[in-house]
Amino acid sequence: MSLSPRVLLLATACLTPALLPIAAEAQSRARAPASAAPQRASASGLVQAIDVRGNQRIEADTIRSYMLLQPGDVFDADRLDRSLKSLFATGLFKDVQVRHEGNRVVVEVQENPIVNRVAFEGNRKISDDVLRNEVQMRARAVFTPQAVQADRQRVQELYARRGRFAAVVEPKLIELDQNRVDVIYEIQEGDAALVARINFVGNHEYSDSKLREIVATKEQAWYRIFSSSDQFDPERLSFDRELLRRFYLRNGYADIQITNATAELAPDRSGFFITYTIDEGPRYKVGKVEVISNLRNLDAASVRRLVDIDTDDWYDGDSVERVAQSLQDAVNLRGFPFVDVQPRIQRDREARRVDLTFEINEAPRVYVERIDINGNTRTQDRVIRREFRIAEGDAFNAAQIRRSRQRIRDLGYFSDVQVSSAPGSAPDRAVLTTQVAERATGEVSIGGGYSTDAGALADVGLRERNLLGTGIDARINGTLAQRRSQLDLSVTDPYFLDRNLAAGADIFFVQRNLLSISAYRERRAGFAIRAGYAFNDRLRQTWAYTLVDREVYDIASNASRYIQEQKGETLLSQIGQTLTYDFRDSIIDPRRGGVARLGTDFAGIGGDVAYIRARLDGTYYIPFEQYLGDPDYVLSISAGVGYLEPLFGKNERIIDRFFLGGENLRGFRIAGAGPRDLDTRDSLGGRFIWTQSTEMRYPLPLPAELGLVGRAFVDVGALSQLDKSSPTLAGVRIADDGSPRVGAGVGISWRSPFGLINIDLAQAVVKKSYDETQVFRFGFGTRF
Repeated sequence: MSLSPRVLLLATACLTPALLPIAAEAQSRARAPASAAPQRASASGLVQAIDVRGNQRIEADTIRSYMLLQPGDVFDADRLDRSLKSLFATGLFKDVQVRHEGNRVVVEVQENPIVNRVAFEGNRKISDDVLRNEVQMRARAVFTPQAVQADRQRVQELYARRGRFAAVVEPKLIELDQNRVDVIYEIQEGDAALVARINFVGNHEYSDSKLREIVATKEQAWYRIFSSSDQFDPERLSFDRELLRRFYLRNGYADIQITNATAELAPDRSGFFITYTIDEGPRYKVGKVEVISNLRNLDAASVRRLVDIDTDDWYDGDSVERVAQSLQDAVNLRGFPFVDVQPRIQRDREARRVDLTFEINEAPRVYVERIDINGNTRTQDRVIRREFRIAEGDAFNAAQIRRSRQRIRDLGYFSDVQVSSAPGSAPDRAVLTTQVAERATGEVSIGGGYSTDAGALADVGLRERNLLGTGIDARINGTLAQRRSQLDLSVTDPYFLDRNLAAGADIFFVQRNLLSISAYRERRAGFAIRAGYAFNDRLRQTWAYTLVDREVYDIASNASRYIQEQKGETLLSQIGQTLTYDFRDSIIDPRRGGVARLGTDFAGIGGDVAYIRARLDGTYYIPFEQYLGDPDYVLSISAGVGYLEPLFGKNERIIDRFFLGGENLRGFRIAGAGPRDLDTRDSLGGRFIWTQSTEMRYPLPLPAELGLVGRAFVDVGALSQLDKSSPTLAGVRIADDGSPRVGAGVGISWRSPFGLINIDLAQAVVKKSYDETQVFRFGFGTRF
């Protein structure tokens, strides 16, 4: 039975790499007699010439160069055989025949085809671009079965890394004219191999369910459809071991060892069974705590207050690291650039106590020789360099390097940022290398949602946070809602003229429907120019000039006479500043620290209104993880006060006043508390406001990855000081007593895949008879 060349080619392509050398050896043995027989007949002769036949793309001289037998050499059977193998080893030929004709050697070759294109079929979970970067076969390259099989293995490994161990990859060839082929990888992706079960061995103090909350790998569940945490990832096992170790260290188990982590694949390759083996050891309390300084002119007692670990506390490995870092940072700021703080731990296993000694030593004197930046294909070097808190020639400071890395990450321009050090040109020199991975910074958003304040809403936006790699943030956004519509155009340069100056401009148009609150609509159109600068990493000040044309219109016929006086247009010309002190551990999800803001506005530089308005507010976060064992237990205490004072004999307008209720006083409607016309029930606003809110955030008895957090809160506030001097208001019954109102309730926050959803149930505990309350508040927003 004969086989076509195409079938032979397909069969060759499907050979495994392990069989290819055997096949080559068999081919050489099959052909060796054909060339060796005449060779032995004239073994004493010389090779006069080497004729090359069958070559199309490869030059004859190139083929001759692979021959170990050259013209003028004596015929040698062994060298001729090795020449044959050498030609096969180049990977350029599908078939090679060598024979002896008289005093000439004839080499007849059949070249491997050229790859016309590489394609993928059946892949849905991994894009063509990702697969194309994984394989080595390229268009216009020489096709070899070995390369195809190697690519097949790479693709299968890629699918395995993404949890699809049942994936099957089959390379297929389509022969074309002119000795070309298309290489098609047919892929059957199969289902992802999810984690069926996570077991723990050796844990006595904590249950399996508690430890499953700690590890990043999760068991498969229906509610994890938007998460990949239940997909098996071998690299995640090491991360999970570290998470378990740190959890035990944080809770006093100083001798903890995660001795093993194994994963077994089910026989049907559909799921994994993961087992962690744990040696907990005893739980320790803190014994003596000391600080020792080996630096000249540094008294250890002067920094002892930074150690917030006390005797009889449970040992906490994270606290020890945090205190060591705080000591090093504090000593650096006191003028000691070369410092190394080492926590010394001495265990007393019988008493189950740990004595802690923080030893402050002088570190080797090393200076930064050079800062290299790699991987920024789009972002300019200067955008990254200006975030460094350390410069070339400065003393090597690990704390400043960590702060620099965090600042670069906070830019949001990169998916990964790594800063490493290497020896420089001298023993006291170091080179810092920053490796970044660019990420997409442009956003086109189309969103929708609902909130109690604005009603149903639609949102469309276009934003580029890193315009042309310069770090400039430019955006245009439009919102259309039942009770609020807005159009914004904004540009911000965070380092204007490469200085510590953030400059920006805004153009905006806002329209609000307040008929249900104060029986009018309002419209604002204007622009603002901003400039801000940072005194340090925590303290920042921003100045802004705003020019706005405002209009109060469409006032209801039965509206309060106080509101009817506000009808018409006014021009606001205002300059303001905001001073912010921010020492939170996170801007997005703070758990400790706080933030305080002082804002002042002065209107009267031209325009129709004149006033000075001041606002002071702040929030402080207190973590309860140390006492309750979960980082989601956080107490936040917020407070604010504001005052508006008219100037130059001009009365303030209603759209400049403060309102109380809704977001700043739950349990009450928007503008539901404070001065009110008792006859029309219209909210009138006030000049003086104060609020205070205490909120406890706590975990719900649900899987943490659902993103659900419970809240319990108490809000207190008051609004007063309405100007009633207008003669047209004679006889109008206005309530303005300034007594505190209190609302209390519970809520749920869900960081869903579709956006943040807040649900509050609140009761107005202390109120006036004319106040308007609201039990249920719902806020939803998303972008897609």
